[in-house]
Amino acid sequence: MGLHNSRPQLFPGDIIEFPRNKYFSHFGVYYGERDGVPYVAHLTCRDSDTKILLFGRALNSAVKLDPLDIVGKKYKVNNYLDDKHPPRDFYSHIKPEIEDVMTKTITFDILFHNSEHQATMLRYGVKKSEQIEKVYAKIVPTWRQPFEKKRF
Repeated sequence: MGLHNSRPQLFPGDIIEFPRNKYFSHFGVYYGERDGVPYVAHLTCRDSDTKILLFGRALNSAVKLDPLDIVGKKYKVNNYLDDKHPPRDFYSHIKPEIEDVMTKTITFDILFHNSEHQATMLRYGVKKSEQIEKVYAKIVPTWRQPFEKKRF
């Protein structure tokens, strides 16, 4: 009776959320098992993590397939848009799209194309990032203030 029983059951196409810190999570899409190892497709930019902190962008990002345990030990299924957008079929839409997007270089952009945007795009065909919307709601008003003062 190990920890394995507490793990959520995963279905190909599920969005998996890996909490990273208080504000941000990393997201991927469950791809299924290969040789008994569960894999996740996720937008990653390992070589440029430090640049992201400075600019919120990384030019050499890619969608990769990695074993679930390497992406993160703590995770939950978070198909949070299922009530608004019907999930697309894994075998006819999501899987071929993952395989196609893996051949391309992507610009990671924390505001416009982060791992959550990529995951919702694969599952629903819709780009969404609730975590950025929450941050935006807090940050944007403070960004606007200096500009509004200059108008007068």
